Amino acid sequence: MKIDNLLKQVEFIKEIDKIKYIQRKTKLFNSDRHENDAEHSWHLAMMAIVLSEHANEQIDVLKVLKMVLIHDIVEIDAGDIFIYDSVKNHSNTKEELKAAKRIFGMLPTEQAQEFIAIWEEFEESETNEAKFAKAMDRFEPLLQNTSNNGGTWSEFNVKYESVYDKKKLIKKGSKSIWGFAEELINESVKNGILKK
Repeated sequence: MKIDNLLKQVEFIKEIDKIKYIQRKTKLFNSDRHENDAEHSWHLAMMAIVLSEHANEQIDVLKVLKMVLIHDIVEIDAGDIFIYDSVKNHSNTKEELKAAKRIFGMLPTEQAQEFIAIWEEFEESETNEAKFAKAMDRFEPLLQNTSNNGGTWSEFNVKYESVYDKKKLIKKGSKSIWGFAEELINESVKNGILKK
C-alpha cells in the first residue's frame, strides 16, 4: 500500500513540474522577465511566513502555506487568466475545478481530497487562512508593478479604479497590509505610473 501511494505521489510531483512553465503577465521585481507560477507560489509562501503577524485574525500558517503553494497548480490545465482581463472573467472556476480534480486526483485518495478541499477553501475566501492567503496573492503583484514603473498596469493600460477594486480584497486578510498597499496605489497615481 505504501509503495502504491509513493508511486502516485511521485507521478503527481512530476506532473506539477509543469507549473514552472506557466508564465504570468507580471514581471519580477525591477526586471523585464515574466514571473512563472512556481516562482509566484514560492514568493507567496515566503510572504505568508514573514507577514503572518499582520493577519487580521489568528491563522494557521501551515494551512496558508498549503493554500498559496497549491492555489495555481490548476493553471497547468486551465491556464493563467490575467486579473485585469476585460474579455475573460478571472473566476474560471469550472475549468479550474476540473483541473483540480484531475491533477490532485493523481494523489492517494485521502491526500487528493485534502488538496481539493484546501484549493476550494482558498477560492471561496471565507476562512481567516483563505483571506490572508488571498491578501498575499493580491499584494505580491502590487509590489512588483510598483517596482517596475507601473509594470502590467502601464503595459495593459489598467486604470486606478480597476487596480483599487481588485486590491481592496487585501483588507479582508490584513488591514495593516491594506493600509500600506493603498498608500502604494495612491503614490503610483502621484508618480504617474497609474492613471485615474
